[in-house]
Order: sequence, then structure tokens, then C-alpha cells
Amino acid sequence: MNNELFQQAKTAMGARDYNRAYDLFMQCLNDPENPPAPGEVGLIYHQAGNCLVKLKSYYEAIEAYTKSTADSEYDAVGTVNCNLGMAYAALRDWVNAVKHFEIAVSDRNYPTPYKAYMGMGNALLKQGKSAEAGVAFREAALDESNPDPTKALLNLGVCFMALNRPADAVASYESALQFDMSSDTRNKLYASLGQAYVATGQMDQAVAAFERAIADKTYFLSDSASVDYQRAIGAISQGNSENTQSLPAIDMSGLDVLSDSPAVSVEHEAYVVDNQAVSGDYYFADQYAHQGDPMNNADYFFEASDQELEQWSRGVVKLERKRRGVGLKILVVIILLLLAALGAGLYLYLQGYGYPTQEAMVERLFQDPSSSDVYVDGLSEKDIQDASSLIEPGSTIVVDGVSRGTTASTAYVTATTPEGGKVTYEVDLVRNLIGWKVSNVDLYFASQHSSAESSDQQSQGSVSEGASAAGQDSAAASTSAGSASAESASAGSASAESASSEAASSASAS
Repeated sequence: MNNELFQQAKTAMGARDYNRAYDLFMQCLNDPENPPAPGEVGLIYHQAGNCLVKLKSYYEAIEAYTKSTADSEYDAVGTVNCNLGMAYAALRDWVNAVKHFEIAVSDRNYPTPYKAYMGMGNALLKQGKSAEAGVAFREAALDESNPDPTKALLNLGVCFMALNRPADAVASYESALQFDMSSDTRNKLYASLGQAYVATGQMDQAVAAFERAIADKTYFLSDSASVDYQRAIGAISQGNSENTQSLPAIDMSGLDVLSDSPAVSVEHEAYVVDNQAVSGDYYFADQYAHQGDPMNNADYFFEASDQELEQWSRGVVKLERKRRGVGLKILVVIILLLLAALGAGLYLYLQGYGYPTQEAMVERLFQDPSSSDVYVDGLSEKDIQDASSLIEPGSTIVVDGVSRGTTASTAYVTATTPEGGKVTYEVDLVRNLIGWKVSNVDLYFASQHSSAESSDQQSQGSVSEGASAAGQDSAAASTSAGSASAESASAGSASAESASSEAASSASAS
């Protein structure tokens, strides 16, 4: 890269001329005669992002830092991601801020992880996650590279107060008093300690702490701290110096909470430009209202393992959900949805539906008639060949209808051959788990089915006609028999008449 331009940019940044520094970094990046090598690209974008943060152009800074992380040869992953987290925090995008702070602390080569832990704790507090924020502040306080753990301990105390654990907050604040700090920080610390004493009912210690906070007359108690101060004085005057009081309204400002127009600091551990260019702290200024359940051991945050703290933090969230009844409601809704889905699935199964559907299997059959995947298991190769031989390759199909059943179905298909001819098929399918597979393929001729029906009807008509003819023959036979009887009777009458005449004639002759 163009080292002359890069040095000019560094000089401008050291002089806090961030606009000129940014322009020079961009010229260095886009110099066609001296293009930057891998690793140098990430460095330039990193420094350009620092300039943009100083100019409060946070969106552009995020873009520059992101391009810096894209350079795999640049070895300042932790530093750049910490700066990304701070830029997102300045935009109050707490979720993305936490994401990049976590990436930063995961970089084993990152020399000052306490900075990312501090930023992470602040962003988590903004989301109301006091327990998780306490874990982050604890890590920041225990980090050996942290030259001033006071801020981390003070904010850890803020987390304990938010979790309704004033005794642990007292321990955290008293630990912080062991370190050197500015008078402003010490006054703030004593005021916070006084509120923690009031919450634990130690009124004598509370008054002493409040008086230490305002002793030099340069610090003024917040409204909530003033109320606690008066409460402690009133308790002592009534002889209740050790009376446990209800938890007061807590001053949650801490030391590291961001105002609406923050001076966000950026890091320069890798490829330092000028240490004087790093100014200000990562401040917040809002109240926190998240309340949680206390842990049992007062020293737990300092002695527990990371895994135990993570498990406990998750337990706080679970308990909070149970307190609101959200967990039970979600469980009931999930069970009802599962039952409804199961009932709908059973109904569709009994109605002959499945996945894949009959139509889908028929389409797959005509796309590849010889594929054994579409046929039911156990079908012989000869049967598969016979079925596939009936299908004209390249045909397009239309499924005319499906006769659905729970375990067996029949699909009626019209296929159009590449030559334009139409062939109809009858495809039998059987159930395969929740789907379908082909069991048989036949040509379907509507005329044959119509002829068969007509033959059945004609056979039934012939039987009826035969029965009718038999009835008529029986009736005719009866008629003939009757006629014969009549004729016999007539003959008998004639014979009788003849005999009578002959007898009469004999009598006359005598």
C-alpha cells in the first residue's frame, strides 16, 4: 500500500482531523499504483471505521468495520468486532451489539477482552437481562488485562440491585473501594453503596456512606439516593438503625451507560494510531427496571464457574416466565395445535389422501416408467417391464380423476403422445406408509366398459323374455286342454242324443 498516504492519515487522525484522515485512508485504499495487500485492506478499513465513529457516522462506520472483518488476513478480529459492537450500541441496536461483543471475547488473541465484556454487560442491561449482564461485568472485573475493575464492580452491583440482591451489591461495591479511582467515581460508588445498605436495613452504614459521597461538596445525590438518605436518617432517629426496609427505588445509572449522544470510544490495540485519539468511556444513562430472583450464596458471582452462571441465568428467565404463566399457556397452545394437526392428518388419511399424493406418483410414473421407486415393494421386474411398456415415452398427461380409498386407489389418466395421439390408462395404487405407490398399469378403453355394461343389460332382458314366453306357452296349453274337454263333452252329448233317437224309433215300431 501507499505508506506515505497511510502515515499522513495517521498524522491527521492524531491531530483529530477525522474528515481529512478518513479521506486519506480512502485514497490509500484506492491507490491504483500501490494497491493494499491482504491484511492491509482490513487495517485501512479498521482505521477508516475509527474515523467515522469519531464523526458519529455510525452506519458508515459499521460498513467499514464489516469490510475490515471480511479480510481474513487481518488479525485484529477481537478489536474490530468490539468496535462494531460499540457502533451498534451507539445506534441502540442492542441485539447486534451483543452479537459482536461475543465474537470479540471469543478471539483468543484479543488482548483486552474486558472492554468487550463491559460493552456486552451494558447492552444486556438495556435489554433487561440483568443476570446475563452480571456475568459479563464479572468477567470484566476478573480480567487480568483490566487496569481499572472499579467500573465493572460498580455495574456488577447495579445488576445485583436489579436482581433484588442488595447484600451481594454491598459486597461488590466494597470490593470496588479497594482500587484507586477518581473522586467523582468514588463519590458515585459511596452513593450506590449507601442505597445498598438501606436495602439491607443497615441504616448507620448507609448514612455514613451517603455522607462520604457528598463530603467534598462536588457530588450531588440523585433523587432516589436522596430519598434513601432521608429514610436512613429517619430510621436512626427512631432507633431503628438495623431495621430491614423494603427495597428502595434504586439509582441504576451506574458508570457505563450511554446517553442519547454518546462519545463512544474505539480501540487501537492493533496498529495503534495514537492513544490520545481514544477518548471517553462507553457510557449509558437510562434506568433499568428488570427484576429477577436472587441466588443463595453471596459470593456466587466470584466463585461459580462460567457454566454454572450460564445455567443460573437461564433459570432466572425460566422462573420469570413461570411467574407470568407464559410457559403453561405456551404448552397448552402447543398441545392443542398438535392434537388439531393429528386429527386433521387422520381424517385425510382415512379419506385416501397422503404424501406424496396419487397424482404426484402418477406424474413420476410417466416421467420415468421404468423407475422401481414409483412401484410398490415386491413387484417383480417382469411386472414393472410390462407396465412400463404400455407407456409411450415423452407423453404429457392429465389426471382425469382419482377413486380414493384408505388403502387402495385408482387413477384415470389421459396421455397425449408426442405424435398427438391420446391414450387412456387405469393406474392402480396402494398405500405406502403415508404416501402411495403404483401396483398396476392397464390401458383403459371406455367403449369396452360400455359394451360390458350393455351385455349385462341384454342378458338380463333375455332372461325376462324367456320367462314371458314360457308363461305364454303354459297359457296356450291350458287353453288347448280346455278346448279338447269341450269337444269331448260335445261328442258325448251327440252320442247320447243318437242313442235316444234310436230307442224312440224301436218303441214306435213295436
